[in-house]
Amino acid sequence: MSTVQLFAGGLTRIDQHGQWTGIYKRLLAGPQRLSVTGLAGDVQADRRVHGGPEKALHHYAVENYQRLAGRFPGIAALLVPGSIGENISGSGLDEGAVCIGDVFRLGKATLQVSQPRSPCWKIDHRYGCADLARTISESGLTGWYYRVLEAGMVSSGETLVLLDRLPGAVSLSELWQVWRTHRPDPVRLEQLAATPGLTADWQQKLAERSRWLRANVSRPTPRTSADDTGG
Repeated sequence: MSTVQLFAGGLTRIDQHGQWTGIYKRLLAGPQRLSVTGLAGDVQADRRVHGGPEKALHHYAVENYQRLAGRFPGIAALLVPGSIGENISGSGLDEGAVCIGDVFRLGKATLQVSQPRSPCWKIDHRYGCADLARTISESGLTGWYYRVLEAGMVSSGETLVLLDRLPGAVSLSELWQVWRTHRPDPVRLEQLAATPGLTADWQQKLAERSRWLRANVSRPTPRTSADDTGG
């Protein structure tokens, strides 16, 4: 269980070229309507990579902010809940404790973990720190997304309660670690692609990477009895 805060926000222009971001969020007070596409009033700049039913809510752990502050003391004062663009933040749940497909209850809504978040360059811009997104990716402090199984009213200060963990569940940490491995085992990639609750996009890219590795990574030629005898 985790007592959480909720955040939402509009769009902010971030550079002279007209780039926009929805990373700047505000703390929400009082009951908020949550639909299958997210919190009322929350906006994403690039809907190709953010938002939609499979990324309705982004969760980031308070503990992750503490870990990042230890690595980047110069921006520690900026590393506070809500600042990385998440919709939900709280203590007690992180990538090692949460699994793909986990079902949670928050207020009147039901949520399901769908995939990890892939950090982008806008995180570096948000904090003025060139290495932050890379560090988040390398360390697996990514946060994660929920799909909304049952819409309803939700509020900051409510408790996120685990209702169900599916058979064969895989932690976010394990999924991310395998994905970032230079040459992961194709069989393991295929197993991960079949993880219950994982989004179709992740299933596809895991399966495609497995196929590529099988086709392109050479394997040692098996030794024969002739090799062993020198014949």
